[in-house]
Amino acid sequence: MTSKTKNNILLVDDDHLVLATFALGLNAAGYNVSTAESVDDAEAVLASGERPDLAILDVNMPGKNGLELAERLRSFDYIPFILLTAYSDQKIVEHAANIGALGYLVKPIDFPHLIPAIEAALARAAELRGLRSFTQQLQTALDGERDISIAIGIIMVQYRLSRKAAFDSLRNAARSQRRKLAEVAGDIICARETLNLSDQ
Repeated sequence: MTSKTKNNILLVDDDHLVLATFALGLNAAGYNVSTAESVDDAEAVLASGERPDLAILDVNMPGKNGLELAERLRSFDYIPFILLTAYSDQKIVEHAANIGALGYLVKPIDFPHLIPAIEAALARAAELRGLRSFTQQLQTALDGERDISIAIGIIMVQYRLSRKAAFDSLRNAARSQRRKLAEVAGDIICARETLNLSDQ
């Protein structure tokens, strides 16, 4: 079975046999695989600038465990992850879900079952990235609308214009400068705030 895309997988497990077997199988399935035998090794990989498309983390490891690493992955550009564990524990399952795990597999794992779990996690991660991007775009649009509304209010007060006349004035300024309306509005707000600060 070959993956259609060359997704980068970070595999973290202190069991050398599991690490070697899964890495070999994932490479054969068409994934690019980086391995780490501990949380510290995994953090070193991430600190080097590598950003896997998915991390597969063993929960039970000496020292820092996979759950601790999972929580840190959110600070690394929302790197998605699935967890591996030697036993099923409801508290761990709940904790894993709360910190954003996209999958939870109990060892021993038949390798053929790992691929569908990876593909499902990658698909879900892509959906979440799209949602975050949409949310950011929406927030930017809302911020722009708010700035435009505030700038219109400033122009209305300063020049004693109607709302329509103030909007037309702002739009004409944006057109003449060949800039976005929200950018010009932001400048007007900044100028007003600077004036207020200088008056204090």
